[in-house]
Amino acid sequence: MRLASFQITNYRSIHDSGSIDSSQITAILGRNDSGKSNLLRALHSLNPTDGLTALSPIKDFPRHRRLDECTDDTPVVHTRWDLDASEQLALAAILPRAAGVRQVTAGRGYGATRTTGFEGLGPLSIDVSDIKAKVRKIVPAVKAAAEKVADELKAPLEQEADAFDAAMIPSPDFVKWSAGALLALQALRQALATAGAEIADKQAQMLTELEELARTIDNDQPALARARAWVLEKLPRFIYVEDYASLPGRQNIAEYLTRKGWGERTAGERNFEKLCQVAGLDPQQLQDLLAKNDLATRNQLVNRAGAVVTAEIRRLWKDRPLKIRFNLDGQHLETLVSDPNGAYEVEVNLDERSRGFQWFFSFYIAFFAGTRGVASGEVVLLLDEPGLHLHARSQADLLAHLENDFGHQILYTTHSPFMVPAHRPDAVRAAHIDDVAGTTVRAATPEDARTLFPLDALDALAALWGRTAAPVQPQPAPVAAAPAPQPVEAPALAVAA
Repeated sequence: MRLASFQITNYRSIHDSGSIDSSQITAILGRNDSGKSNLLRALHSLNPTDGLTALSPIKDFPRHRRLDECTDDTPVVHTRWDLDASEQLALAAILPRAAGVRQVTAGRGYGATRTTGFEGLGPLSIDVSDIKAKVRKIVPAVKAAAEKVADELKAPLEQEADAFDAAMIPSPDFVKWSAGALLALQALRQALATAGAEIADKQAQMLTELEELARTIDNDQPALARARAWVLEKLPRFIYVEDYASLPGRQNIAEYLTRKGWGERTAGERNFEKLCQVAGLDPQQLQDLLAKNDLATRNQLVNRAGAVVTAEIRRLWKDRPLKIRFNLDGQHLETLVSDPNGAYEVEVNLDERSRGFQWFFSFYIAFFAGTRGVASGEVVLLLDEPGLHLHARSQADLLAHLENDFGHQILYTTHSPFMVPAHRPDAVRAAHIDDVAGTTVRAATPEDARTLFPLDALDALAALWGRTAAPVQPQPAPVAAAPAPQPVEAPALAVAA
């Protein structure tokens, strides 16, 4: 499933955001305090990784409105999702009348429940004239067959034929009608079998078709419930990140394992765990090898891990080629970074590198670990102001990383010109806030001067870089000039002028 659009209402600074189209990567631009983060927080609440919970009216309902206006059913999130071909087939197998459905919806209010819908799902309907035509042919055929059976069996069969005729009259409540029709069909078949009577193949086929129709309608409500459950099961999880915690450059493995056993890991230890996942290291294995005094195997494992992480970092971090090495110092694992191409290859702890590199390294580790093995349709990433501490060119590298190295949909907020996908204007949205309308979002337009300042700045910088990088045209060699005549002394008035 792919997020096609979403709409946020009745949440913090957002009265009604309007429908926001979503692409593979969507950048939401906006000034500070324009409500960009609220959009992501509300969307995240639809299907967070840690489970659905009720929202807090006191905290989340718009402050200028009365609390008694907020109920569990007050809408907050409405989303539309595109189904691929295999998902369309799976849905139609569950709910036959959804065969033409290509989009589904999911939403939530303040309560801990969600709603689902099916775009283009036709109403439950039956062909009344066809049913009546078949009944008009079946009832006479049954009564004709009753004339050929014993007298004691004739009357019960005719009574069942009349009961069948009455039960098959369609009513506006199709589900109720189908339940009565199934009972009447079953009773008529039983009466025919008891009397040993037979009807023509054509009427028997009509009887079967009516039975299939009634059973389909009778099963529609359970099938619809299963289809709604299927949508919620297939709904991608949202991963929302607003705090990009740093990785520790030196980690005590024994303390980490102890705190993990207690379920009390710190934010740094959780990131250390992700680093081990990416690098292919098992902290418990490293501790076991230390207990056996097998230092050679420990070193081989961390050397391999350093090579793996170095290869990825060099692919993603274009600022300069760096080398990552893991060093074991007894109970501690150190992450060391060096610049092999520098005049002096000085190796320093990760904690001593620039804040920008620490951010990028932590970001890479967190998201690579969090999305490894997860299909692109199972997770949507929501990033709040990513790359704030990065250099301009490194921000551009991060943007390319988001576009090229993730198959997952990504929605992020920014006010940096270097995080705007200028080559994809269809992926840029502008957030605005107004005292009356609250936060609204629309496609970027030239009228959004202040909101689109990052985009204008990017165009200006691109033009500037283009002029700076232009090759200098060779100039013709100077021609020797004749000696200039000596100037004649000018009058005092002319010199003053």
